[in-house]
Amino acid sequence: MKNYFVLGAAVCVALFMGSCKSSESAYKKAYEKAKMQRQTQVDQPTTTTTTAEPTTVAPIQTVTTAPAVNESTRSESLALVNGTGLKAYSVVVGSFSIQANAENLQKKLNSNGYSAQIAKNAQGMFRVIASTYDDLSSAVNSRNALRNQYPDAWLLRK
Repeated sequence: MKNYFVLGAAVCVALFMGSCKSSESAYKKAYEKAKMQRQTQVDQPTTTTTTAEPTTVAPIQTVTTAPAVNESTRSESLALVNGTGLKAYSVVVGSFSIQANAENLQKKLNSNGYSAQIAKNAQGMFRVIASTYDDLSSAVNSRNALRNQYPDAWLLRK
């Protein structure tokens, strides 16, 4: 009885596997169709007519403008953790929940010539401040320069 069961199961598996149709033919048909379309495009002559007149391109002029007074800033109450002190406007380049991460970024900024500082807000986030200024326009210029390396840099108003 057991032998008949195994033999029947083997026949069922063989029939099941034999009835599976390979999808290779579908891929082959799609490949042949694409090949025919490409051949048709290559065989057709292409005619192009150009009647465009030469254009004159003006040279690029770089204009530096004073930053807008209405730059968006954020205001937070901060406690200075490491640094010399904050002025009216600061450029924040990083926020961390772990102080060691903030200190690593501060060391990196200091090695690049910035006077970086760390401040902690009421929610416990450590803000890494790359530079601090008394006027908004200087802070905006600094933030714009820092955005090449730190695209999420933002302005903090004291």
